[in-house]
Amino acid sequence: MTDNELNEKFAQLAVAQSNTAEEVNKFVAGLAVSQAKTDEKFKQTEAQMAKTDEKLKSLGIYMSNIADNNGASTEDYFFNSLLDNPIFGGITYDKVKKNIHSMSKRLEDEFDIVMYNGDSVAIIECKYKAHENDLRKLIDKKVNNFRSLFLDYQDYKIYLGLASFSFYDELEEMAKQNGVAILKQKGDIIEIKATNLKAY
Repeated sequence: MTDNELNEKFAQLAVAQSNTAEEVNKFVAGLAVSQAKTDEKFKQTEAQMAKTDEKLKSLGIYMSNIADNNGASTEDYFFNSLLDNPIFGGITYDKVKKNIHSMSKRLEDEFDIVMYNGDSVAIIECKYKAHENDLRKLIDKKVNNFRSLFLDYQDYKIYLGLASFSFYDELEEMAKQNGVAILKQKGDIIEIKATNLKAY
């Protein structure tokens, strides 16, 4: 190969390298633009997600407030009714109190409505809409917690009631089988179903 041919090959190689470098630079520049657009989209998405999170948080607080208000109005309704007529399961009570809270080193609990007389206590759990787990908690947990937290009532008979504006038939039957009274609204008064009431 002559010097001229060799020089021509080097020249062609230099042009090819120049073209390749230019294409690589264009490609890299295109990548940078594309990355900038992607980054911008991510920022917009993050901003939108932050707004959505804030709305969901606000909605959660709102729903929690509704649930709290429903629970409070349920307790107030049944408490006021029992205060006016302190008879539960055919037993007359001397005192009716609500939101009784107590705490020991190992235990803490709150009782929606508690009725007292000389030898009996009635514990009424209030729920806007009652469910089976509310009944289970009342039977399996509330009785023992009450006895542990209020030692003066160790020897008292404890009767249980589940008060709610909404029951389903299976739950009422389950309560009856377990000797728990059902309290529900009937017009302007409360209806107490306590035909099978048992002492715990």
